[in-house]
Amino acid sequence: MSSTETQAREEICRVGRSLFERGYVHATAGNISVRLDDGFLITPTDACLGFLDPARLAKLDGQGQQVSGDKGSKTIALHRQIYAAACESDAATRCVIHTHSTHCVALSLNATGPELLPPITPYFVMKVGHVPLVPYHRPGSPDAAQEAARLIRHYAAQGAPIRAVMLSRLGPNVWHDSPSAAMATLEELEETARLMQLHPHTPPLNPSELDGLRQAFGARW
Repeated sequence: MSSTETQAREEICRVGRSLFERGYVHATAGNISVRLDDGFLITPTDACLGFLDPARLAKLDGQGQQVSGDKGSKTIALHRQIYAAACESDAATRCVIHTHSTHCVALSLNATGPELLPPITPYFVMKVGHVPLVPYHRPGSPDAAQEAARLIRHYAAQGAPIRAVMLSRLGPNVWHDSPSAAMATLEELEETARLMQLHPHTPPLNPSELDGLRQAFGARW
């Protein structure tokens, strides 16, 4: 086992424990994967992210077939589609995190627009960006994976590459170049969803304010 893989296993467990202890995941909901040079690591099916064992994480080959460890989460098909689409505009994409975070799911229950949230805070715009909604599909549905990949490519073609999609009634999927960076994206997304529930009539940042964030910080909105 390479040092890179060993480090990835430890980081998945550290991030999973942190998310669980702070209430971003519960019970056996959620999963984390990391893209390796020779395949993927992903948390086992029905595993609690707060009590992961680095040695028991599922190792899969480049085609998503199990190589070692406990049985991998069924969401690997979705994760692989996300990696394939996201890497077209950002080859550094290495980690996908999926949770059932409370405030994000709550907003999706009555969502009517194409995106989960308007741009209400600067750090949401800077650190997360657009979060398109994927219509409800049963967990593990290939249709959800295909729609997520389509949306990733659509936003990239518009010059606004994304780092998250929201599976309606299920939860967000976020991705970045490491587990810690993906976790930070998830945290910002969930906290913005919480703010939106606390203040549902908050007006979005105006075009001039958004342009200022693009100019100063390269915000992708």
